[in-house]
Amino acid sequence: MKKKYILGLILAILPAFLLAEYNGNRSFDEIFPNLPPEIRAAAFTDSGHISYSSWQEVESGNFTVIGREGAAIDPQVVNAVLARRPGYLVETLMVIPPAPHGTSLLEVYNALGKIRGLEGRLYHSSRRNRYIPLFEEATRIAGERNNTPVPDPPPAGSIPASETIFLRLRDANFGNSFYRADIYLAGNGLVYRMSNSRNLTFLFVPVVREGNLVAQLYFEIIQEGILVYGLSGVDVPRTFSSMVHMGSSIGKRLEVIISWVVDGLNAR
Repeated sequence: MKKKYILGLILAILPAFLLAEYNGNRSFDEIFPNLPPEIRAAAFTDSGHISYSSWQEVESGNFTVIGREGAAIDPQVVNAVLARRPGYLVETLMVIPPAPHGTSLLEVYNALGKIRGLEGRLYHSSRRNRYIPLFEEATRIAGERNNTPVPDPPPAGSIPASETIFLRLRDANFGNSFYRADIYLAGNGLVYRMSNSRNLTFLFVPVVREGNLVAQLYFEIIQEGILVYGLSGVDVPRTFSSMVHMGSSIGKRLEVIISWVVDGLNAR
């Protein structure tokens, strides 16, 4: 009788123990198995792993997209970018350390809602050889063709299944730039998809046509913290690409966006 009681007690508390230990979250290695050691190590640094393609690598198929190599994330995170056959690709992967009290996808969603927090973030301009604000202004606007500014909402109590917002960013290189952002739940995580809703111009010349810049960021709470995986693609005329390193240009924008999310989480 005593043995049955002890066995019953163990069986009763074991699920709770396992839940506390595992917390229902996947590990980094479950999602990205068999990564090269140098990429895995870089993902756990403050700057994360980032890789850029040239148009020659994309055309020849010689650019390895690690999010497609057996990664256990929603295939559309990668396919939605690759299906557009972009001329350039940028891939990012990093793990944000967990907060002492834990982190939820809802907190990530609310951090993504603080659009005005993008304003004034610095990046190093090689052309000017100094740090300057990447986005001099950042605000939500009322619609795709309606530039009326709207305030950021208060923190939400739940994540909608999907949401679309529109942004105006005064970019250091492209001037006023307009984006559509789609936010939706996918599998175990949250996807933040940005695309330019109007042409991006450089010195008054359209260089990125409407919809030709697509960035997908995937967030998942994992055992080690917050997984951030990003894949971006862009098409630009070859004449312009010879003047600007497109991979670096997109990469800097992704770095600023990720740092914006991190700071938003730290400000809780």
